Amino acid sequence: MADTSTTPPPVELRKSLGIIDGVALAASSTAATTSIGIGLGALASITGRQTPVILLLAFLPMLGIVGAYARLNKSEPNCGTAYAWVGRTLGPWLGMIAGWVPLAAGVVFLAYTTSVTGSVLIQCAHKAGLDSLFGRQLDANSTLQCTLVGLFVLAAVTVTAVTGVQKATRFQTWLLVFEYVVLLVFCCWGLVAGDQPFSFSWFDPFAVDSVSGLAQGLVLAVFFYWGWDAAFSVTEETENTGDAARGSYIALFTMLGLFLLGAAAFQRVMTEPEMSGTGAEGLTYFASRLADEPLATLPLIALMFSAVASLQAGIIPTARLTLAMSRERTLGPVWSRVSERHGGPTAGTVLITLISAAIAVLMLVIPKLNEAILAAVNAIGLLVALYYGLVALACAARFRRTVRSVRTDPRQAVGAVLVPAVCGLLLLALGAYLAFYYATLSDTFAVSVDNGWFNLLCPAVMVVIGLIVSAVAKWHRRAPYFTPQAPAPTAAEPEAQPLP
Repeated sequence: MADTSTTPPPVELRKSLGIIDGVALAASSTAATTSIGIGLGALASITGRQTPVILLLAFLPMLGIVGAYARLNKSEPNCGTAYAWVGRTLGPWLGMIAGWVPLAAGVVFLAYTTSVTGSVLIQCAHKAGLDSLFGRQLDANSTLQCTLVGLFVLAAVTVTAVTGVQKATRFQTWLLVFEYVVLLVFCCWGLVAGDQPFSFSWFDPFAVDSVSGLAQGLVLAVFFYWGWDAAFSVTEETENTGDAARGSYIALFTMLGLFLLGAAAFQRVMTEPEMSGTGAEGLTYFASRLADEPLATLPLIALMFSAVASLQAGIIPTARLTLAMSRERTLGPVWSRVSERHGGPTAGTVLITLISAAIAVLMLVIPKLNEAILAAVNAIGLLVALYYGLVALACAARFRRTVRSVRTDPRQAVGAVLVPAVCGLLLLALGAYLAFYYATLSDTFAVSVDNGWFNLLCPAVMVVIGLIVSAVAKWHRRAPYFTPQAPAPTAAEPEAQPLP
């Protein structure tokens, strides 16, 4: 056991959140409007007209992963989520990877969403008749211009995230209501009024051109759903820990309905080249095919709200993860400083913003925003498949004794062990296959979204940095996280308390 004289005291977070806050945070992090408005084009460029079935297939392992999160959270409520659960069950090195990977993915997500937000604001400026500023033409596909504009928004939402998570989730709830009403109206409109013929082949997975296209499409679709676990990151600030699971399930099923509706509506209105070619302006183009101004501007405003909400929602769980890592000294003490006034990790929130802003600036090496978005999404998709897979295996390992218990309902054993194990292995195998595909795609390295080595290098660098951070935590910080801990609890044992 760790020396308690050197173990930092527990960090208490203020409990003030309910199920509505969890749903708002999970839904805002998933950002359905942004995924539909911008991501469908990227997905269509890989899977063609099979976009709906890819989104449906990716939902199935996500359902199993949510179940794994719910069981682990009930056993051990911890804002570190994957970091805490995998570390205690499968070992600290895998736990550090399961913690570092979503941390790195979250920072990259904030960086690229910053640019997306800037792009949406520039599109709004075009709608308002502002085509140039300071003698320079405004371009919604310029990574430089979009990043500069988006950085101002990132700073603004950081202020709201710092002043309290409950205020932030209440703000997100109103944004979500407007987004979903506009999205539902226009998608239903497109489904009815579109001039492209509907085909049941859109739901045929065997119509995808290649196995590599199917794998890449599934990993990208997993990224579409990523974000529902944000509800679990505030479990220590939730009055009822079960609300985290309920909020995630509600958000996930809502996303499934919206994604399938959006994909079918887009394909009823736009041809395949139009979907893959419009990029960050996909929702704007979709709306212009259905309505005249000013109605055609409503989806763009909804997209702006979605981007702002997802920026804010992305900061909150990332700061909670660094807090969980810091209180076990795997990260520095600054990350675990909790504001007495606001009840949250203020210093960590600001640091996350600054690092994300720096990454956003580094993304300027890719001049076209469409390509920068696809590069970021490819990297995040692989990372998400990795840490979701580890969490699922941790759930199966932690509750494996239920299979041997004669008193256990076989359905519980299947739900706690078999389903998470299958879903976890599926995601890990999918990520491994795609990594192999990227490694054999190109002979030479180039900073291009079409270069396999570039697509592989980005997530690989993040994982290597995570291993370095782990080594520093173990041998330099002497983090108690790496010392032997109590055996992992099972369903038949008393529920564990949060790690100190």
